[in-house]
Amino acid sequence: MSQAQKQKRYLRFSAFERVEHLVLIISFTTLAVTGLVQKYSSWPVSQVIVQFLGGIETTRLIHHFAAAIFLIEAVYHLIMAGYKIFVQNKEASMLPGIKDGQDALQWFRYNLGMADKPPKMPRYNFMEKAEYWAMAWGLVLMGLTGLMLWNPIATTNILPGTFIPAAKAAHGAEAVLAVLAIILWHFYHVHIKHWNWAMIKGTISRHEMEVEHAEELEKIESGRLPEPPPPAVVRRRLAIFAPA
Repeated sequence: MSQAQKQKRYLRFSAFERVEHLVLIISFTTLAVTGLVQKYSSWPVSQVIVQFLGGIETTRLIHHFAAAIFLIEAVYHLIMAGYKIFVQNKEASMLPGIKDGQDALQWFRYNLGMADKPPKMPRYNFMEKAEYWAMAWGLVLMGLTGLMLWNPIATTNILPGTFIPAAKAAHGAEAVLAVLAIILWHFYHVHIKHWNWAMIKGTISRHEMEVEHAEELEKIESGRLPEPPPPAVVRRRLAIFAPA
């Protein structure tokens, strides 16, 4: 392998995807801080943060604004996923499959010394897919329960009043679970295990591809990735996807 091949970098995330991730970080962090200080309002640190933000009403206002941004970002993400898959003919690479289970088993066997080599991972490995779909589930649960708590009177016009305390319990528990997942799981794999620059630079090295996404690297080098459709097909699909 030539030196140029070793130094080659591969596009991981586009500029739009990196901006989307930045919006996600800011909105999620804001929701976590302003939400947890309300859940644990008796804690001294919570009271200090609430006072710093201008009081409980301002804290709630910031929380609601961040929630709206988070939901808008989720809708944008869903639209862009549909555009990439349907219009641009890209792989639905976040969908789980049988191979993910096989990769997980091989990964555990390798880390226990029972296998000679780790699995060849696709564009998104089984751990990334698990985290992604956990985030999606959390978004649905937090969104529904959050809207119920935001509009309790409208909610009780449709549902029994017992749904409000149930929504509060579910909302708070899922919030704690989400924050712990980010700190203990996401931070470890992205910042502690090794610092991943993909969401900053947009690219990763060949070595990182070989270690973390060997299957995708093989597809790229063998030309087995889906080819972009002809312009005429793109225009026809775009007219269906987003009719004027």
